[in-house]
Amino acid sequence: MSLPFLIRLKILWTLYDIEKIYYPLLAVIGVPVNLVTIVILSRGKCGLSKCVTSYLVAMATADLLVVIVDLILRQIPIAYREEFAFMLYIRVCNIHAVLLYATTDCSVWFTVTFSFDRFVTICCQKLKTKYCTEKTAAVVLGTVTVLSCLKNIFWYFLHMSGYSLSNSPWFCHVTFQVSHSLAWGVVEFMHYILTPFIPFILILLFNALTVRNIIVASRVRKRLRGRSSGERPSDPEMANRRKSMILLFIISANFILLWVVFMVCSILNRLDYLWYSVLLPTFVQEIGFMLQLLSCCTNTFIYAVTQRKFRKELWNGVKYPFTMMVKLIR
Repeated sequence: MSLPFLIRLKILWTLYDIEKIYYPLLAVIGVPVNLVTIVILSRGKCGLSKCVTSYLVAMATADLLVVIVDLILRQIPIAYREEFAFMLYIRVCNIHAVLLYATTDCSVWFTVTFSFDRFVTICCQKLKTKYCTEKTAAVVLGTVTVLSCLKNIFWYFLHMSGYSLSNSPWFCHVTFQVSHSLAWGVVEFMHYILTPFIPFILILLFNALTVRNIIVASRVRKRLRGRSSGERPSDPEMANRRKSMILLFIISANFILLWVVFMVCSILNRLDYLWYSVLLPTFVQEIGFMLQLLSCCTNTFIYAVTQRKFRKELWNGVKYPFTMMVKLIR
């Protein structure tokens, strides 16, 4: 065996050991932080519009479902193969696959719809009053949910019902004819193009157009408000736009950075099964899974960093049990 292979193997086994700690820890963090986010945002005391709140609550709900369906019910059993060997005899993996990919699609496309909503708010003033409403948000989110479920029904027929407890590239058993089928390969490629390749492009496009609009508007407003002559009057409108832009950009950048490795590995894996050997080392794929699932647990921390009122509500929630204890003691 060559040295590079030994190094790759050592990295891979080290990652397997890390995953046995990383995935349970991520689940312990991911479930409560997403629940807390849903509760805090649903209270409507964070200074956000009802439209924005709807998108953020939907994103947190989808992330919570991904943590449960993907992280807890797939990745942890794969990391602890021996302890979960009984799952090999459970005959519902194809149903699990449909739910897993549907919730993942919702998580991804809710981020896209939120990006588009912010783009409309900042760049399309005439459309803003009609589109950026709570009712429209509910229709958009409901439509995305239904389409995500319909789109992923094909996994029911691609997978067999038994678990294989493997990430290469499926966690359910598949037949040789399916795994090496050009037709099924095309269907899977379409799946990866729709999620997350097209969302990458749309998010980058919406953000680029939003930045361009904000820069142009900022220059115009500075001239109108006399900043070029040395005056420094406050501009609440631009301040609100900057806050909205910061939140949007951090969420978008977080999503793209944590998903890109998973997307590349998934596409290359499928090419390998069609005899186009362009595989990355296996440990890169494992890193992709780890980063992709991390993306479902980070939005709460993003809100805490960027939203003052969210931090206040979060701190009030943390203090509440201790305040009640003090009252009871007294």
